[in-house]
Amino acid sequence: MTKKTPGDALKDPKNWREATRLIHGGTLRSQFGETSEALFLTQGFVYDTAEAAEARFNGQDPGFIYSRYSNPTVAMFEERMCLLEGAEAARATASGMAAVTAALLGQLRAGDHVVSARALFGSCLYVVEDLLPRFGVAATLVDGADLAQWEAAVRPETKAFFLESPTNPSLDVYDIEAIAAIAHRHGARLVVDNVFASPILQKPLQLGADCTVYSTTKHIDGQGRCLGGIILSSREFIDTHMQTFLRQTGPALSPFNAWVMLKSLETLPLRVNHQAASAARIADVLAEHPNVTRLTYPGRPDHPQAAIVRRQMKGGGTVVTFEVPGGKAGAFAVANALSIIKISNNLGDAKSIITHPATTTHQRLTPEARAKMGISDGMLRLSVGLEDADDLLTDLTQALAALARPGLAAE
Repeated sequence: MTKKTPGDALKDPKNWREATRLIHGGTLRSQFGETSEALFLTQGFVYDTAEAAEARFNGQDPGFIYSRYSNPTVAMFEERMCLLEGAEAARATASGMAAVTAALLGQLRAGDHVVSARALFGSCLYVVEDLLPRFGVAATLVDGADLAQWEAAVRPETKAFFLESPTNPSLDVYDIEAIAAIAHRHGARLVVDNVFASPILQKPLQLGADCTVYSTTKHIDGQGRCLGGIILSSREFIDTHMQTFLRQTGPALSPFNAWVMLKSLETLPLRVNHQAASAARIADVLAEHPNVTRLTYPGRPDHPQAAIVRRQMKGGGTVVTFEVPGGKAGAFAVANALSIIKISNNLGDAKSIITHPATTTHQRLTPEARAKMGISDGMLRLSVGLEDADDLLTDLTQALAALARPGLAAE
């Protein structure tokens, strides 16, 4: 019998640690033996014979057929994300919203019912409240932190639970393990939008979720270049509910975007951990600032769900939400006074970004709906980038001084 060595174990990517998986996982080298992952910028593939094409299409010969279905570069990205997330299978999509929509629509039918947390990104809320009912799928919105509401909302026809945690933009954190247990007790699947945590700081599948979705635009690309999304789950879920749906509806990720994100994954832990450390420091300073009336950051002990954060997240994340006096006028004054931090609606980027949710990402909601989600006119969402934290603090401090104008802070 041949004695196994440590080198033998390292031949299996599942034995690699996270940082190694993010550099080498899923690599498919061509006959040229390239170091970097190859970009297969092609829409179709050539077969040696008509018989070979027939075998490829009927599944007797596994391989690539058309880049709307699958592509070597996209397949590398999907496999690397599976290794990172601990998933059996994945399908990449053209955007995060394509991933969310497919993860829900692909598994649901007319007459089914969804229970969803109320605190969602505006586009996700549209899918749950407006789009699904058009196809005969009813939805009930609940306070995601209240486990009793999840339980009470279940019907015999409930097939899926949906949530994001931390939430956008209020940064509430929900007990994924407990909510998954409720879903499974009633025969439903839990889909988690894990964008704000990133796969570095939280892994919903390990907490009992059935499906994780990402906008890979955030954190995973993380440098403001490409749109993308991904759905990660069991092989059974992907094969049964996603494969045909995505193949026939066509929200495919482009090979170029997949290649960019493959390269971005190599630095993902370095970027997210640096951003989270800076966010934690900024949160501590802003919490004591006289012109900040409320601050929320999952990494702080005063977070409403601090115990859950400690149990299911490896850090507080890269986003800080804070409120200033003066409502919309106060928030606009602070945002307009910033120099380094840019006004935009993205997050998880190398550049620090400030967003006013009430007039951008959640503007389509009524004031009453925003209030239920904890979104005030004075709220600002700060996505912390890779700049020097001292420079960011200087920028925020001087911008908050804009509230010292006579009368503004008292509005």
